[in-house]
Amino acid sequence: MIPILRQGHYLIASIQAALTDSEMKALRAELLERVGAERARGIIVDVGGLDVIDSYSARSLTDLAATLRLRGARMVVVGIRPEVAFSMVRFGLDMHRLDTVLDLDEGLQSLERWTRRWPNGG
Repeated sequence: MIPILRQGHYLIASIQAALTDSEMKALRAELLERVGAERARGIIVDVGGLDVIDSYSARSLTDLAATLRLRGARMVVVGIRPEVAFSMVRFGLDMHRLDTVLDLDEGLQSLERWTRRWPNGG
């Protein structure tokens, strides 16, 4: 199971190893449930522990971000390693609809800016 921590109005999920399809589905379900239950405004998904992000994971993250946005929360992906980013571009993985930043600090800053701009979601 992926640890999900709460920090203020945000949830932080740290993925340390490649996930199976069923583990990715379970993560998605838990994040969606906790956003509603805890009224979280933002989610940070830290992928710094991953050596690769495959097409299924990329699509799952993009779909999760869109679903969370419909629930009034924003998702930011942090920690994509340089070699992983290069491979993703090389293989043509489309993540343009996904908000990404360098690290956890920038992720929190990004969510804070969004929360100030859209206090009731958006």
